[in-house]
Amino acid sequence: MRIFVNERGAERLLSRHLWVFARDVVSGPEAPGLYPVYWGKRFLALALYNPQSDLRVRAYRFRPAEDPEKALLENLERAITRRLRALEAEPEGGFRLAHAEGDFLPGLVVDYYAGHAVVQATAHAWEALLPQVAEVLRPLVKSALAKNDARARELEGLPLYVRPLLGQVPERVVVKEGRVRYLVDLVAGQKTGAFLDQRENRTLMEGFRGERALDVFSYAGGFALHLALGFKEVVAVDSSKEALARAEENARLNGLALKTVEANAFDYLRALERAGERFDLIVLDPPAFAKGKKDLERAYRAYKEVNLRAIKLLKEGGILATASCSHHLTEPLFYQMLTEAAQDAHRVLKVVEKRGQPFDHPVLLNHPETQYLKFALLEVL
Repeated sequence: MRIFVNERGAERLLSRHLWVFARDVVSGPEAPGLYPVYWGKRFLALALYNPQSDLRVRAYRFRPAEDPEKALLENLERAITRRLRALEAEPEGGFRLAHAEGDFLPGLVVDYYAGHAVVQATAHAWEALLPQVAEVLRPLVKSALAKNDARARELEGLPLYVRPLLGQVPERVVVKEGRVRYLVDLVAGQKTGAFLDQRENRTLMEGFRGERALDVFSYAGGFALHLALGFKEVVAVDSSKEALARAEENARLNGLALKTVEANAFDYLRALERAGERFDLIVLDPPAFAKGKKDLERAYRAYKEVNLRAIKLLKEGGILATASCSHHLTEPLFYQMLTEAAQDAHRVLKVVEKRGQPFDHPVLLNHPETQYLKFALLEVL
């Protein structure tokens, strides 16, 4: 059985983009699974396929294989091999073992938390392969959890559930990150339990010292914990009472002091400005304001507003550590937004460092959707 695509679909695969949408698929099997993709008589790729999904074809290999399933699982093995040195150096740490398209594993994310794995599959063809995924993970981990509660699964016609794949899965584990430890709720936490893409940017905060720091959109206090090692006062702001309770628990775990504030970030930053408050360092790690192209204009305004307010709160010589995880807000747009925010705040900002995703969240140039995280360190002059 084969998938046939039209010329536009073929152009995408020949350019080594991994996706072909329904409008460019001429015909294909009735059942989801792993199939070869052709343009006429020309072989193009092996792909995960779902005839019920608009994202119909997800390529994972651009040459034939006798056993498509084995070829896909070999991609998983290769992805894990690329992380082994990091895991061996920090077995109690947190790392991404499989980064979906970035590792030629479309629709599959596997995160490692101190010896335990959390698997999230959002492409239909993975569902039947989860036992094989667990076997690949078995030598590395004590347990594996299928955290298949992402809404993206509904677009694939898949049920939402959370269940063990391997071993006895603990509800929570303690993960070491730089000089701090934090609790990860494997079963009920957001995403797979934590946000590992900011790991290296969080540990970077351990190098800063000062009087006052502010961590906005703090969630469970990720940045705030590292800042508390070098600042006399650290304020963690989030709209979720549950997230802040976790931040306070993480602070106690490390013997650190945090002040937590439950508030809308935009309102709180304006209130701080009215009160004449000033900080030495501010972290902005907001959620993805632009989840789709249609959201971009509104999201751009939101990113600019929150960065403008933060810039006004910084002392001369202060540092703004600011991020965006919206793919549609590209890196050029991200820095354009920061430039406009600095201009409107009547402050001069110097770029100290441009950063992005860590090594375990690889970016494919041919598949720009794999690049989403922007992180800038800026100094107010």
